[in-house]
Amino acid sequence: MVKFSKELEARLIPEWKEAFVNYWQLKKNIKRIKIHRTNPELEVNRDFGFSIFDPIRYIGRKIAGRFSGGSGEEHETIQVKNRGGDEEDLYQTDLVQLVSEADEIKEFFERLDEELNKVNHFYKTKESEILEKGETLNKQLQLLVDSKQVLHDRRRKSFSGRSDSGSFPRSNSSSLRGSEYSESAGESAEPPSESSPTDSAIAALERNGVNYIGFPRSKTKKGKPKMAMRIDIPATTPTRTISAVTSMLWEDLVNDPKKENPGDFINRRKIQCAEKMIRGAFVELYRGLGLLKTYSSLNMVAFTKILKKFDKVSNRQASGTYLKAVKRSHFISSDKVVRLSDEVESIFTKHFANNDRKRAMQYLRPQKHKDSHMITFLVGLFTGCFVTLFSIYAILAHLNGMFSATTEVGYMEAVYPVFSMFALLSLHVFLYGCNLFMWRSTRINYNFIFEFSPSTALRYRDAFLICTSFMTMVVGAVVIHLLLRSNGFSPSHVDTIPGILFLVLMVDFFMADQLTSQIPLLRHMEFTSCYFMAGGFKTHQTQTCTSSKLYKELAYVISFMPYYWRAMQCARRWFDDGDIDHVANLGKYVSAMLAAGARLTYAMQPTPLWLAMVIVTSSIATVYQLYWDFVKDWGLLKPKSKNPWLRDELILKNKSIYYVSIAFNFVLRLAWVETVMHINIGRVNNWLLDFFLASLEIIRRGHWNFYRLENEHLNNVGMFRAEKTVPLPFREMELDD
Repeated sequence: MVKFSKELEARLIPEWKEAFVNYWQLKKNIKRIKIHRTNPELEVNRDFGFSIFDPIRYIGRKIAGRFSGGSGEEHETIQVKNRGGDEEDLYQTDLVQLVSEADEIKEFFERLDEELNKVNHFYKTKESEILEKGETLNKQLQLLVDSKQVLHDRRRKSFSGRSDSGSFPRSNSSSLRGSEYSESAGESAEPPSESSPTDSAIAALERNGVNYIGFPRSKTKKGKPKMAMRIDIPATTPTRTISAVTSMLWEDLVNDPKKENPGDFINRRKIQCAEKMIRGAFVELYRGLGLLKTYSSLNMVAFTKILKKFDKVSNRQASGTYLKAVKRSHFISSDKVVRLSDEVESIFTKHFANNDRKRAMQYLRPQKHKDSHMITFLVGLFTGCFVTLFSIYAILAHLNGMFSATTEVGYMEAVYPVFSMFALLSLHVFLYGCNLFMWRSTRINYNFIFEFSPSTALRYRDAFLICTSFMTMVVGAVVIHLLLRSNGFSPSHVDTIPGILFLVLMVDFFMADQLTSQIPLLRHMEFTSCYFMAGGFKTHQTQTCTSSKLYKELAYVISFMPYYWRAMQCARRWFDDGDIDHVANLGKYVSAMLAAGARLTYAMQPTPLWLAMVIVTSSIATVYQLYWDFVKDWGLLKPKSKNPWLRDELILKNKSIYYVSIAFNFVLRLAWVETVMHINIGRVNNWLLDFFLASLEIIRRGHWNFYRLENEHLNNVGMFRAEKTVPLPFREMELDD
């Protein structure tokens, strides 16, 4: 049977952990009471040593214990009173019997009162926030319904007008400024009659404080509406940007705007996007309600369990009295969350699931996929195949002398860029799987941070399966390639095998989002593309690519692109948030770009001037990156922390792991030193060294990922942030006179 403390640890909401009952501290208080009852003569005042009142207390406990300790009858040993006002509950326990005046028991009930008041206050705060969200969403939904009615009536009137005239006008191109409705389309439309359904819909919009822009009601002196409804489709994250663009492109493909007025088409498309956003907001609202229900039920069980432990240890019947107060408290007695939850289910079923409750529940309560033993079996199978094939390749390569100084250089030039590219990508996926495993083990809510759907998010077993199956395929191709070459087959035909694998890679390559650590992989892609597209695999003339001016210029673009992308993201976030830290983060990526450019130029022009430039720019970039890694991304190196030079809150219990990680990250950040040392180990071994250094950078990135997300998770915990903030589409806007 699982202990409740472990069950509570497994089921509580990680971001709200500090707001839950501190069950573990209360257990420590119970343990002190047990020790005191076992050895009352050893009671010591923890602050001032022995107390002069200890003999009186001891005699009192002996007398009271003789009269009530073994009788088994219930006595009211405590009184729980609510000393708060109408707006806030403040519970305080008064100890009635003299036996309860022991310091340990008094301390236990003081702690219990603090926990009850804390739980009540947090629940009230979250409840008021979620009720406010519910009201806002109801207004947004009503605006959506009224807008759809307006658009429907407008289109019906437009089609009826075309039918009466017997011809359909040609549609003209229409532009939409920002995310507003086309004002020209609205002004050109003839206002409907007073008895039309459209008029009642517009009146409903006005009751919500908004005028529909296509049908102005109250106007300025110039005849324009004073207020208008605006539909914003914000794209605050890359995921939402892609989703919004994909949705709009799909509408362009499915619906032909030539068949209807351009203003109608644009408005309909925007309303469909707004409907999708409001649907997502209702799903997130329902999830927040579920979190509050879990919070309430777990805390109730925690109070029940700890009070039963107190009764058992102290041989008193205090749980009944205190639990009555707990059940009267707001976090148990309030039914607002339950009623709102039922209302959300009803609304969602009606408006977003076509009155199909089963379909609505699939959205509101998505089921997590159960772990399959088949995936575990396949991971083990492919791992064994990979190890076997790699052993065969190592033996064959040694027997054929592929890595010796006399080896045909063409083999390494054809094989190394392609297969190392696959190996680096597989290593990245493998480390991502390790990250997922560690995040799950330490209860870091990565799905919430990355805004992944729990039903479709990649799990660590899935990542390991992708990695092992991918590497089995790659090493199998390497073995076949080596066998065919060693048996005298034409190299021009055999070397097409890496090209076939390259085509496989292009399908799913851009799933990797951490390109700043994959610059060597991108460079290999550049060479491989040139090698096969230019027909180099037929002539084995790699100089066609490496000596090309365009190839060298493209190398700069590839080296700068990941850093430039991240720098622009920092700039956009600075424009949106106004936080100066984003500008400082932008500077980090600019310094990295300068260092990468200097190292690339030095590789082509190894002069003392460029050597000095490499040392200066790389040193500045490294110091910048190390500071940002440790202080900003990981939240470490705080001199006043209770954990020396770390941070106050740590997820891993062993502090030494953090110190080792700091040293590990520091060493791997200095891998660029190899570029200025000019270690002469031969051309073939130099390729292997480059691959080794590229692998170390990917390992550093996987290692960095865990601590970066740990710090982000702790920030969410500190702000009690467990629900997504979903942007809403409808906004009021004042129009100028």
